[in-house]
Amino acid sequence: MPQLDPSVFAPQLVWLAITFILLYCLMTWVALPQIGKAIDRRRDQIATDLREAQRMRTESEAVRAAYERALVEARAEAQAMLRETLERLTADANERQREATAKLAKDTEAAEARIAAARTAALGDVRTIAVEVAGATARRLIGGDADEAKVGAAVDAALRERA
Repeated sequence: MPQLDPSVFAPQLVWLAITFILLYCLMTWVALPQIGKAIDRRRDQIATDLREAQRMRTESEAVRAAYERALVEARAEAQAMLRETLERLTADANERQREATAKLAKDTEAAEARIAAARTAALGDVRTIAVEVAGATARRLIGGDADEAKVGAAVDAALRERA
């Protein structure tokens, strides 16, 4: 192998030094500055992205707080509307109940008056019928007319006992 021949070590070492110096200069003046610029650009982009993320986070927190405030206000408004509607419906129901109670009381009084009138009429008819029946019964029993005043008084006394 020629590279292991000691007689050619010196030229190989010279070429090694020249190649190393050329590669070192190439890396120092061309490649490393471009790599440094890429790293700086990446660092700047990361910093910009972090600032933008922080701004968006702050903005989203503000939007969330506004949303929660709006939600609380909407709930409070809904509760107020519900309370108002419930009070209005309760008042309407109470008013209808009062009206129904008043109408029922009026109808009850009218019905009681009709019942009392019918009862009075019926009792009047019962008295008349009872006087006629008692008079007819007395005619059959005694064979003559009974005194109408006495028969009426007897029927009135009997009706008072029943009432």
